[in-house]
Amino acid sequence: MKILVREPGKPRLTWYGDDERVELSGAVLVNWMSKTVNLIVEEFDAGPGWRCLIDLPPHWRTAIWALAAWRTGGTVLLPGPEGLAPDGRAADAAVTNTPAGQARDVVAVALPALARRFDGDLPPGATDAAAAVMTYADQILYAPEPDPSEPAVLAPAGSAPVQAVLHGDLAAWAAGAAPVSGARTLVDGRLPVLDVLRTMLGVWLTGGSVVLTSPGMAAALEADPARRERLVAQEAITA
Repeated sequence: MKILVREPGKPRLTWYGDDERVELSGAVLVNWMSKTVNLIVEEFDAGPGWRCLIDLPPHWRTAIWALAAWRTGGTVLLPGPEGLAPDGRAADAAVTNTPAGQARDVVAVALPALARRFDGDLPPGATDAAAAVMTYADQILYAPEPDPSEPAVLAPAGSAPVQAVLHGDLAAWAAGAAPVSGARTLVDGRLPVLDVLRTMLGVWLTGGSVVLTSPGMAAALEADPARRERLVAQEAITA
C-alpha cells in the first residue's frame, strides 16, 4: 500500500485499548506488514490460494495480519460462530490469540503492544508471532503477486452462507466504507471484524488515518460523552 508511505511520518493507525494507546505511522505500519509478509512467505508458503483464518478481535495487530495476507494474494478467512472457516473448508494457517489446532499451521498472537512472546501454552509446532515476526526484514524480500480472480476475503454474511470479496474487487469494496476522503476516522471496536477491516482499508485508500478503539474503550466513551469529546479533539478526529 504505497499510499501509506507518501507521508511516512503521518499517523495512520492509532489504537486505544482498554489500558494502552499505540500509534503507528505509515512507515511503521508498512514495516510491520513487511515483516509479517516475509514470515508467512518463508514459513507458510503464502501466496494466491493460501487460506489464512484470522481469529482475532478488532485490533491493530489484526489489521497487520490482514494486510500481510492480502499483499501475498492470500485469502483472509473470518471465522463463524464455531471458530471455523465460513465455507467449512480447512484453513492453511490460523492466526489467533487463543491457539487451538484448527489448522495445519497455528500462529499465536499476543495482543499487548510490548509483548515479547505469547503468554500462554502453545500447541506443538505453533509459531509465536511476537517472537518470530521481529526476526524478519523490515522490507519485503519477495511476495507473490495477488491474482485478481482469487478471493481476498471470505466471511460469514448473515442469511447468506458466505460473503466473498475478490482481490480484484478489494479496493472498490473497501472504498465504499470510507466516510470522508482523507479523514481522521474514529472506528468503533464493537463492530464485526469484517466491518472494521473494510473501514480501515477504505480510509487508508483515500489517504486518511484511523483511530480504532477496543470494544471496552468504545463502551466507555459512549458512557462518558465528555471523555469522548476530549478524545475527538486530542486525536483531531474529523469523521
